[in-house]
This record gives sequence, C-alpha cells and structure tokens, in this order.
Amino acid sequence: MRMTTTENLRIKSLQIRMDLLKLIHGAKMGHTGGSLSNTDVLTALYFHVMRHDPLNPKWPDRDRFIASKGHSVESLWCILADLGYFPKEELSTFCQFGTRLIGHPNNKVPGIEMNTGALGHGLSVSVGMALAARKDSRPSRVFCLMGDGEQAEGSVWEAAMAGAHYKLDNLVGIIDRNRLQISGSTEDVMGIDPLDQKWEAFGWNVVSIDGHDYDQLVHAFESAPQVTGKPTLVIANTIKGKGVSFAENVPEWHHHVPNDAELQRAIDELTAAITNQDEGSVTTHAIHS
Repeated sequence: MRMTTTENLRIKSLQIRMDLLKLIHGAKMGHTGGSLSNTDVLTALYFHVMRHDPLNPKWPDRDRFIASKGHSVESLWCILADLGYFPKEELSTFCQFGTRLIGHPNNKVPGIEMNTGALGHGLSVSVGMALAARKDSRPSRVFCLMGDGEQAEGSVWEAAMAGAHYKLDNLVGIIDRNRLQISGSTEDVMGIDPLDQKWEAFGWNVVSIDGHDYDQLVHAFESAPQVTGKPTLVIANTIKGKGVSFAENVPEWHHHVPNDAELQRAIDELTAAITNQDEGSVTTHAIHS
C-alpha cells in the first residue's frame, strides 16, 4: 500500500483524477474543481503517510482522516475504492437513488470516520479524536482537510483554540488553499490572509507548502509534529481544477460537470501526462521522509 517514489504517487494521482472526472460525468453532478485540487493531498496521505488497513477499517490504532470540506468527496471515493475499502464497481452508483456514495462523506462506507457536509465541523471532531487517542495512549494521528473558504466559519477558530490548548501534537490540520470558492475569489468573498500568522497566533505550528509537490507533502505530514506540544497546520497551496488545463483556476468549475467532449479532452491530457512520466520525462526518486 505504501508507495515509495514520487513517480508512483504522481501516476496514481493522475489515475484518480481520471476516475473522479468519470464519476462526476456519469452522475451529472459533483464538485469538480475542489476534488481536483485536493487529489494530491489525499494521494500522499492514503498511499504513503497514513497508517490504515482496508481489510480492517476499524483498526483501533489507525490514523484518522476527516474531510471537513466534505463537498469535494469525489477524489476520496475514488481513492477508497482503489484501495479496496469497497468494490470499484460501486463508484457507478455515485449520487444515484439508494447509494451509499452520496455527495458528501457518509460513515456507512468503510473508511469514513464521520459524516461531513456543513462546513466548519470537521476540525472540532478531529480535536476530540486526537484528544481521545492521547488519553488512550494510542499512536494514531488525525488529519483534517479544510477548505480555504471554510476559514470564514467561526467554529474553525474555536476548534483551533482547543487544539492548541490541549497541546494536540497528534493533530494535523490541512487547508486546501486554492483561493477560489463557489462565489469567486476567497479574498473577495471574505479575506482570510495572512492565514499563517492567524493560525500561529492561535498556537499552531504552521507549514506552507506546494500542495502538488509530493516531496513537500510527505515531508510536512510525516514530520508533524515538528514542534512538540503543538498541533500542526499545513497550508497546501493548490490550483483549483489541477490537472485539467481548461479547468484550472476557473471559478465555474467549482461544480461544473464535464460534457462528453470535455471529459474526453481531460482524459487525453491526463493519459498523456502518465505516458510522459512512464517514458522518463519526470525525474523519479525515492521519498525521504
């Protein structure tokens, strides 16, 4: 399960992007831009960093992942299916009547820790999970992915205070900093910069990285806590729609469903990117955590 080279992780992320585009196209609904922007974060976590077991989803010592920005669930469904948490064939039921694979994380599905949807809740629950793990003397870490638009929710900052107060260094918050939300630029809707200084003021150790660079992703996640006695906040600077040239940084792709021609064009681009890597155009090296 643990991929050991950057090339393996990049190729897997390209495959996941193709899967999630087909998922959204088939369902005729979904959140495309944010799922494409968070794919590399999730790929690094699930295929290299986190301790988890698809054959034993309730393993007590597992690491926990909470998708607080639950609307961008498509990448997560595709990764869980790829890992064997449920059959890949079930992906075709996404957002269909009676499915388990709804448009937000659903804890009836193995591998999902909590239902999320209303923004601002995930970090609060993650604080509780991290505190419970510490009280039970378990090695589990808790990773919580938030959106940057989500930072306008007051409950995020209440949880931030609690995480620092309890010195939860087994807690890693992640912000998918793609700078776009459904209404446009985050800074136009509700300015949140300087994010790093705000989180530092709340008592967190803050790391800002390229959210599409696997060396930076793995180092940031595996080295937490860099400062003992503090939770870590990783600001993953990403591109909304990443991997599909005509969707990147386009606000309308927040929940745009690709038509047949757009899907084929996107698949062609992603397939070409995989082919280029297989032919050695991208340097391959082992990941040094």
